[in-house]
Amino acid sequence: MRILVVGSGGREHALAWACARHGSAPEIVCAPGNAGTAELGANVAVPVTDGPALTRLAREREVDLVVIGPDAALAAGVADACHAAGLTVFGPSAAAAKIEWSKTHAKQIMDRAGVPTARWCSGNRESRSDLFDFILELDGRCVVKADGLAAGKGVAVCDSREDAFAALAACLNERRFGDAGDAVVVEERLRGPEISIFAVCDGSRYRLLAPARDYKRAHDSDHGPNTGGMGAYAPADDGCPPLVEIAEQVVEPTLAALADAGTPFVGCLYVGLMLTADGIRVLEFNARFGDPETQVVVPLAGPGFLDLLLAAARGELTGAGPPPVAGAAVVVVAAAQGYPAAPRTDDHITGLGDIDDDVLCFHAGTARDQRGRLVTAGGRVLGIVGQGADVATARHRAYQNLERVHFAGMWSRSDIAILPAGVRR
Repeated sequence: MRILVVGSGGREHALAWACARHGSAPEIVCAPGNAGTAELGANVAVPVTDGPALTRLAREREVDLVVIGPDAALAAGVADACHAAGLTVFGPSAAAAKIEWSKTHAKQIMDRAGVPTARWCSGNRESRSDLFDFILELDGRCVVKADGLAAGKGVAVCDSREDAFAALAACLNERRFGDAGDAVVVEERLRGPEISIFAVCDGSRYRLLAPARDYKRAHDSDHGPNTGGMGAYAPADDGCPPLVEIAEQVVEPTLAALADAGTPFVGCLYVGLMLTADGIRVLEFNARFGDPETQVVVPLAGPGFLDLLLAAARGELTGAGPPPVAGAAVVVVAAAQGYPAAPRTDDHITGLGDIDDDVLCFHAGTARDQRGRLVTAGGRVLGIVGQGADVATARHRAYQNLERVHFAGMWSRSDIAILPAGVRR
């Protein structure tokens, strides 16, 4: 069996690792991959948004399954190109993935499906007065989101009218997020811990993986700017409603609404939830596995993870799926100096050989320089994953091994898996 994983981040390294550990010992191809995925199989330098080139690669390598990691690839229609070429692909069509790449569309789907979410308003330059009015109605305590894909950084949590108006101007006037910020969603600010739910879907049926909690803010106690994610743990079942309840309120009506719209969802439906005093509220949908949450979810999914992806891609999800692995997992991200604003690259990475054999290290922003040395090549560089009987044990293992890794300017949060993410929201 041969698997093509599209992407180059920590998520894709984790997905490639999860597929590689299958009993059939499949061959792994990654496009474009990173220095970590190169240790599992072949890296091929193809851009993640180049559907025709990825399709050619998949056909030339005679792959049995294409697994699409990043949101940009889904929005660019890579899954559509694969389907048109007769390939088996895990990842939704561009139309189904619009639930992520347009936050306005996602809110409309939630309203249509009766999914609980925050009150909201969307607009652009021409209708900014509606956004102003809604901000005033909320007295500035709101969340301002760029409508499109902004690498996880297009969200501003605002404490005042001034904050909200500044966030709105960053999108509509300064165009800080480019085309992604040409439209904006403003929603009421909610309070409570956040949790991420992952549903592997075949268009109508689904299987839930372990719930996770990630940490978006750059610094301890959820301070600092938003990032792509500085760490995560699973299972995040502390205070979480039963998964069957979440499925009935959110996953099932959302899948039904997408199918009714002619865009059945095949892939991973990521549900970002807030656990409020009034019940669960959906903050966002993603159309793919989250990063870094994937790095803690897939180790707990067991060696049958690839079977689950294949069944979903073929529209053949049945039964309860493979049993999860007992215990917990924690990932702590080692970031480059200057992340998230302007990460420095080309710093030499050392110490990976000192990591314990039972601790995972997923590469994200890594590469090999001309001398073959492992160097930094992005903002989030590595994810160190500890596992154990419980979250506390897994956390200790992750941080213990993180201390053995070094590169100039390396930094991380120190409170992953201690402080519930989102408590200041």
